[in-house]
Amino acid sequence: MEGEEKVVRPARRGSSLSPKIIAVAVIIILVVAAAASSFFVVDQTEQAVVLRLGKYNRTVGPGLQTKIPFGIDTVHIVPTQVVQTLTFGYRANDSTGTGLKGASSYKSESTMLTGDLNIVDVEWIVQYKINDPSAWLFNVENRETTIRDISQSVMNALVGDLPILSVMTNLRTQIEIEAQENMQEIFDRYNFGIQIVTVKLQNIVPPEGDVQDAFEDVNKAIQDMNRLINEGKEHYNQEIPAAQGEASKLILQAQGYAAERVNTATGDAARFNAMLEAYTESPAITETRLYIETMDEVLKNEDITLVDRNLEQFLPIKNLGGTAL
Repeated sequence: MEGEEKVVRPARRGSSLSPKIIAVAVIIILVVAAAASSFFVVDQTEQAVVLRLGKYNRTVGPGLQTKIPFGIDTVHIVPTQVVQTLTFGYRANDSTGTGLKGASSYKSESTMLTGDLNIVDVEWIVQYKINDPSAWLFNVENRETTIRDISQSVMNALVGDLPILSVMTNLRTQIEIEAQENMQEIFDRYNFGIQIVTVKLQNIVPPEGDVQDAFEDVNKAIQDMNRLINEGKEHYNQEIPAAQGEASKLILQAQGYAAERVNTATGDAARFNAMLEAYTESPAITETRLYIETMDEVLKNEDITLVDRNLEQFLPIKNLGGTAL
């Protein structure tokens, strides 16, 4: 009897504790799972779009964020502060993702018809940032393909309106600016959720062969022409200001001389008028004063002046330093 009780008691004890242990274990697992799935971290360069039961709920920024666990809330991380790059006409093999050296060519993207019915290969890049994460995720399917199609359409339209020489030389910057504006307008119309940062033409060349060699010669001639024009402008900018400065100096000197002569003549006229007025009032006195002033002017450089002492009505003409001869 005692042996049988020893066998039965461990079985009864195990069967009574097992459900409790299982329940506690399940609760712990659920709590850990809920805690683990209730938090998520968003990087500084990202934003997160939260869906609740598959429907858009909110967009949250960087930091530690919370959500309802067990798949009720799902999170999509979107890199909103990262500039993304797409290449057209080639695929780069370097670390930058945009280099032309060793790149693979995609003629289906780069070959275009210009406004003067010439064939040209245009390679370019488009850089963009995501500025509306929810629109980026849900408004357009096949996002990269759509960006490529729109970019190619805009670039073909711009190149197709211009002659080949303009595309290859002086209108490159204008094409880049207009392409960026036109692409942004289309993306905004579709509420695509992106901002075009830049459109950059990488390489524009005619088809390979004799045509390409001829266009390279033309391009070199245009560059030489622009260089000579710039050198001429530089020489012009050096000589013309110097000549203008010399001319201004001569004009100022002439104006100063004219003003001096006018002022002198005005002073002489005023002095003459004053003398005439004095002469009219006292002719004798004025004649004597003028005579004395004239003799003083004539004799001022003489070292010795002789005057006869026996002259009656002696009029001293010059200060003889106290000595009379």
